[in-house]
Amino acid sequence: MKHIFFALITLIIVTSCAGPVSSGGGELTGVRGRVWSEPTPFGMVLVKRGNIEMGNSENDSLWGGVQPAKGVSVDAFWMDEKEVSNAKYRQFVYWVRDSIIRERLADPAYGGNEAFKIEEDRYGEPVTPHLNWNKQIPWRKPSEDEERAIMSIYRKDPISGKMILDASQMNFRYEKFDYTGYAQRKNRMDPARRIYNTDVIVDPNEVVLISKDTAFIDEDGKIVGETIVRPLEGEHDFLHTYILNIYPDTTVWINDFTNSYNEPYARLYFSHPGYDDFPVVGVSWEQANAFCVWRTEYLKSSLNMKGAPHIEPFRLPTEAEWEYAARAGKSENKFPWEGNVSRTEKGCMNANFKPGEGNYSKDGFLITSPVGSYTPNNFGLFDMAGNVSEWTSTAWSEAGVLNTSDINPEFKYNAAKEDPYQMKRKVVRGGSWKDVEHFVRSDMRTWEYQNEQRSFIGFRCVRTYMGFGKNSTNMRSVQKR
Repeated sequence: MKHIFFALITLIIVTSCAGPVSSGGGELTGVRGRVWSEPTPFGMVLVKRGNIEMGNSENDSLWGGVQPAKGVSVDAFWMDEKEVSNAKYRQFVYWVRDSIIRERLADPAYGGNEAFKIEEDRYGEPVTPHLNWNKQIPWRKPSEDEERAIMSIYRKDPISGKMILDASQMNFRYEKFDYTGYAQRKNRMDPARRIYNTDVIVDPNEVVLISKDTAFIDEDGKIVGETIVRPLEGEHDFLHTYILNIYPDTTVWINDFTNSYNEPYARLYFSHPGYDDFPVVGVSWEQANAFCVWRTEYLKSSLNMKGAPHIEPFRLPTEAEWEYAARAGKSENKFPWEGNVSRTEKGCMNANFKPGEGNYSKDGFLITSPVGSYTPNNFGLFDMAGNVSEWTSTAWSEAGVLNTSDINPEFKYNAAKEDPYQMKRKVVRGGSWKDVEHFVRSDMRTWEYQNEQRSFIGFRCVRTYMGFGKNSTNMRSVQKR
């Protein structure tokens, strides 16, 4: 009995020192955690929270319509200061290339070098199989099996006879959790928690149907994507799987323009180092989203330390975020710059667009320009008008901002493969190198189909800002007081 009493006293003492729940002399002091102040992500600027009158209430002199306008507010977010360039997107392509090579180097059909794939931890316990990125690919002196694995992703160019990357194999598989769908009351597992109105009789056996995106590679090596409808079973039903070829469509330069000699762009624009700093084009909305997922995972993989802070994912900006950033937070700005003219006081062009009929070179460039060639707006963002139009995350609706909330506005629709093509339109903003001045205004809206690729559409990423209080360039923790 004495031992039991001593153990009980010890338990009380240990418990009382365990944390703030039992401390504070019986007063309500709260349970505090660590707050991380994010470092500035490379190549991004902080767009602070604010509000604008989104849209344009003036008559559209070109189309004769009135654009809907509405006061909206957006929270702070990081935004790429420049559009994603060929060099940066090529890093994504090469990562996919190298992941395929590592997978094949570990495949018994190519020698089965287990060092390229980790299936056990250091204690010999099984773990989810994953690639070992610390093991270098033997580019210079590969064995016969290793050379077969490396060369399996290349093909011979029928014209030059050189070995080139087989773009058809650049497939990226990823999963994305639909938290919005998961959080909706109608999708709760407990039927009693779907409706709070006590006057309504809840059917405890009600079946909720959800749609789930899945993808796989068939026996012929082709990507098969489908949307299945099935009864809700659990959280995993909101985890969607995608497999996507992520190589840009380099033929857009020919297909977008009939009776034009744009063949050099088709052959060289994405691959030639002379175009490294030009904005990537020929990338669909779907591919841009895949890039955001990869960029997030690429960052997380570098933070291989215990207790790493939560990292908000990279994503495409909402239409509201894009317009707020383009106008530098000022409703009166029709363009990213102040004033309503496209030239500076010295007569220099403020952006890369089409100044006159057939006069593409007046701004100094015939097609796209290297990202950041023109003066940034007051938020420090380059090319928010012209150069290339930019994908947003927002689904197209004629009602525009009137169809959304006035706080962090967003209209999303995850179109199923079977949906009508008209439902697969996404908002594109900013105008491009081929557009006249009217269409590079910050309040102008247009759209494109989510699987379409164009020579005049690119993108940039954003990331929700998780800082609290004053922004800091150094990651630090605010200790519990």
